[in-house]
Amino acid sequence: MPDPISWEFAWPYYLAALAFGYLLGSIPFGLIFTRMAGLGDIRSIGSGNIGTTNVLRTGKKSLAAATLLGDALKGTVAVLVVGMNFGQDMALVAGLGAFLGHLFPVWLKFKGGKGVATYLGILLGLYWPMFIVCALIWVAMAFLFRYSSLSALTATLATPILLFFVFNQVQIAEMFLLLTILLWAKHHENIGRLLKGGESKIGSKSKAAPAASAEPDGGGA
Repeated sequence: MPDPISWEFAWPYYLAALAFGYLLGSIPFGLIFTRMAGLGDIRSIGSGNIGTTNVLRTGKKSLAAATLLGDALKGTVAVLVVGMNFGQDMALVAGLGAFLGHLFPVWLKFKGGKGVATYLGILLGLYWPMFIVCALIWVAMAFLFRYSSLSALTATLATPILLFFVFNQVQIAEMFLLLTILLWAKHHENIGRLLKGGESKIGSKSKAAPAASAEPDGGGA
């Protein structure tokens, strides 16, 4: 297996890994699945987000589940394919590319999802024990407080800390620190609503209102 660190001119390979991850990550599964189901443009309802939470507002749980799976697996596939062929360093670059692709897809004028599902998918591909811990934290927080966004924010905040101090995965922790910062930045509106007590809870009834209504988005993936 080639070691990219030993290559004198490694940057083209890193760029290729980044581009490969980005192209996978930029696939807008939420938009594709809802259009295939004849529901129109998901960006015209609810929060206008292309992630799982907004797809769920269509009332189609199967489409939301498919969106969650697709958005997660594009991160997993990116890191596994590159990692198996070129090692962890390149896999990390591919994972970063997949995350950026989901957040800022070129096909949608760089307006993508909030990254939770893809974050988890990348974590699954790079270090599955932390994926299980992260998922358990999300479930526990969701059960206790019923805020999807708070669950995601808490789980992703804990991820780089636990990777570094508990699992001793320093290199992976460094990348997930960056991903966590990006994910929190995309959730800035959710954070504001949480602080003001105006965030919608899991299971609360909400109609598929037009995006222009700025309906609260409970932390869509």
